[in-house]
Amino acid sequence: MDSTRVTEHPTSFDRPSTGADPTDPRGALLPAPVPPRASGSALPAQGRTGETPPTAGEASPGVFEHSQPGAEQAAEPDTHRPRPGAEGVPVQPDGGQAGGGQPGGVPAGAAPRVAPSDGSALDGVPGGGQAAGVRPGSEVPAGATDRRDAPAEPDRRTGQPTAPGQPTPMRRDGDRLRFVGAATRRIARGMDLDEIVMGLCRATVPTFADAILVYLREPLPVGDERPTGPLVLRLRRTDRIPAERDTEGGFAPAAQPEPSELETVGAELCEVRPGSALAEVLRGVRPVFTDTPAARAALPELLGEERDFALPDGRRAILAPLRGRRRVIGAALFLRGPERIPFEADDLLVAAQLATHSALGIDKAVLYGREAYIADELQRTMLPENLPRCTGVRLASRYLPAAETARVGGDWYDAIPLPGSRVALVVGDVMGHSMTSAAIMGQLRTTAQTLAGLDLPPQEVLHHLDEQAQRLGTDRMATCLYAVYDPVSHRITVANAGHPPPVLLHLGGEAEVLRVPAGAPIGVGGVDFEAVELDAPAGATLLLYTDGLVESRLRDVWTGIEQLRERLAATAQLTGPDHPPPLEALCDEVLDMLGPGDRDDDIALLAARFDGIAPSDVSYWFLDPEEAAPGKARRLARRALARWGMEDLTDAVELLVSEVVTNAVRYASKPVTLRLLRTDVLRCEVGDDVPQLPRLRQARATDEGGRGLYLVNRLARRWGATRLSTGKVVWFELNRG
Repeated sequence: MDSTRVTEHPTSFDRPSTGADPTDPRGALLPAPVPPRASGSALPAQGRTGETPPTAGEASPGVFEHSQPGAEQAAEPDTHRPRPGAEGVPVQPDGGQAGGGQPGGVPAGAAPRVAPSDGSALDGVPGGGQAAGVRPGSEVPAGATDRRDAPAEPDRRTGQPTAPGQPTPMRRDGDRLRFVGAATRRIARGMDLDEIVMGLCRATVPTFADAILVYLREPLPVGDERPTGPLVLRLRRTDRIPAERDTEGGFAPAAQPEPSELETVGAELCEVRPGSALAEVLRGVRPVFTDTPAARAALPELLGEERDFALPDGRRAILAPLRGRRRVIGAALFLRGPERIPFEADDLLVAAQLATHSALGIDKAVLYGREAYIADELQRTMLPENLPRCTGVRLASRYLPAAETARVGGDWYDAIPLPGSRVALVVGDVMGHSMTSAAIMGQLRTTAQTLAGLDLPPQEVLHHLDEQAQRLGTDRMATCLYAVYDPVSHRITVANAGHPPPVLLHLGGEAEVLRVPAGAPIGVGGVDFEAVELDAPAGATLLLYTDGLVESRLRDVWTGIEQLRERLAATAQLTGPDHPPPLEALCDEVLDMLGPGDRDDDIALLAARFDGIAPSDVSYWFLDPEEAAPGKARRLARRALARWGMEDLTDAVELLVSEVVTNAVRYASKPVTLRLLRTDVLRCEVGDDVPQLPRLRQARATDEGGRGLYLVNRLARRWGATRLSTGKVVWFELNRG
C-alpha cells in the first residue's frame, strides 16, 4: 500500500473563489484559484490525450497539488452542461456557462448581475435563463478573455452558431425534468383558481415561453355535474416578457415600447362550435404545435377571427388542452418570439405535464370553492342573519369559525322575542366543528325557538332540548345557556346545561361572573335543570359566549373566564363610570384577547345591553270578562295617553283596544289583562286564558262580525299573537306621532 498521504481539498463547487462576493449566489460556480504546484509531488499531473504534460516547475491549470488521477478533467469546465439554478430550474446561458470555469466567465471581483424585478424569475432563477456576464465598461483582468469578444458557440442539436446574448434551449432531459418539478411545485402552491392560473403563468414565462394565454371554460363545471349549453372559453389570464427592459439593472424603460406581435393575440371570449377544428384539437387532449394543419385552423376560432393576429412562424407556439378529471376545462397557448429558439418535440411533453397539473389543480380548486360556499351558506342559515330589535334591550353578536378549513361548527346563538316585551337569549355549543355538528346545532336551535314560542320557563326549555338530543342519537352532546330578560321588572332568569357562566358588566365598570348552577350537558338524560332569577339593572351588559373564547391548549376555562372578566372591566374604565362602552366595540375588544394559540374551537358571542322600561312608561290593568270590559278598556287607554301627552293616538288606540278586548272577553273565563308600554313605539298587549290563536280572515258582506283583526291589520304598525302556557297574548304597535 502506498504510504503517500493524500489530502482532500474543496473543489470550485464547494467554496466561493477568492475575491468573489460571499453573498453572490453564483459564488459556488466561480473558478477557484490555482495554487502553485510544490516540487517533489508524489502524484504526477496527468494531462489529457494529445496534450504535452507540463514540465517540472510548471503548474498544470485546474489541477490541485494532491488531486486524484483524473481530477483535472472534473475541474475542467463543461461548456455543454450548464449547472442548474435554484430548485433545479435549468439556466439557459448565452453561449456558455454562467460563471463557469471557462474563459469569458465572471472574473473575480466583477459586479454580479442584478436580476430583473418584473416578476419573471422562477423560484430564485433570473427570468429567461440569461447568464451573468461582464458589465459594459468593466475592466477585464489580465489573462482572461472578454466574453463579448468570444466566438459564437455552435448549438449541439442544430449545429448552428448561437449569437451571444440569445437564449439557448434546455439541453438535457434532466433540465426539463428539473424545470417541470419546479413548475409543478409552484402550481401546486395555489389554493384557489386565480393562484393556480397565476402559478402556471409565472412558472412558464420566461423560462419556457415568452408569452402564455390561459383560457378556461365559462362557467367551470363542478364535480360530476354535466354542463348544459355550448362550450364557451374565456381568456382568464395572460403573461408575457416585456418587449424591452434594462438587462443590466432589471428596470423597465421609462418610454413604453411598441406592442409586439405576442401582445396583439387573444380574444376575450370564444364559443367552441361542435365539429370545428378547435373542438377536434381540444378533444385530442394532447398538446400540438400550431404549425400543424389542425392547430393552424383552430387558432382563428380561439384567438378571434375578426382580429388581425400574428403568430411566430415555425414551431414557436404550442396549444395544450386543459383536461380535468372528466372533461376539457380550457386551453393554454405557449408562445415564443422570433428571436428565440423554436420549441422541440420534447417540449410537447413539458407542456402536457404543465397542462395536466394545472387542470387537475383547477378542478380541485373549483371543488374546494364549492365546498367552502356550501359551508358558508350552511353556517349562515344556521345562525340568525339579523338580530331582532327588542324593546328595552340592545343586542350585538360575533361568530368565528375554528379555522379557515373548518368554516362550520356546532356553536350557535339566538335572540327570540317573547310576549310581554321579554326576550330569550340563547347560546349553545355542540361537540365538534364539522358538518354533522352544524346539522345537530340547527335541529337544536329550531327546537329551542319552538319551545321559546310556547313561553316555557328556561329550565323546561333545557329539559325538552335534552330529550330532543337523546332522540337524535346517543352521542349527541351539547351545552346550552338559556336566559329570559324582562325589561319591565328589570330581572333575568337563567338556566344552564353545562355551559360556561355568563359575565355581567355593570354600569360602574365592575365585571361579575354570575353564579349559575352548571347543570349537566344536553344529551346526558335523566337530570334536572335549575333556574335562578337575578337583577338586571339598566345600563348593564350581559355577555354570553362559548368555551372557544375562554379555553384553549394554553389555558384552562377558569383562567380564560378570569381574563375575560378583567378585559371587560378594563374596557369599561375607558368610557367612564356613567357611560357603558358601545356594544360593537365591546365585542371587538373581547375577541382581541385571543392569542395565536387560542383558536382551537369556534366561537359564538352574544352581548345584550339592558336598557329596561321605566315604571312610568308602563300601564297595567285587569279586566273582568264581561260586556262592559271593552268600554272600560277604552277609558283606561285614553287616560294613559293623556298622561303621556299622546292624545293624537287616542282615536286609533281606542278603536283597536276595543276590538281586541271584545274578542278576548267573548271566550275568556278568567280576568283579561291589558298593558300599554311607551318606548320608541306605543305597544298594547291583551292577554286571556284561551290558547286558540286568532286568525285574520276576510269577512263576507252579510257577516255581522269578523272585522276586528282586519282593522288591526290596517291601522297598526305591527301586530301578532303568541301562545302562552296559560293562554295567549294579542299585541299591536303604533308609531309615536
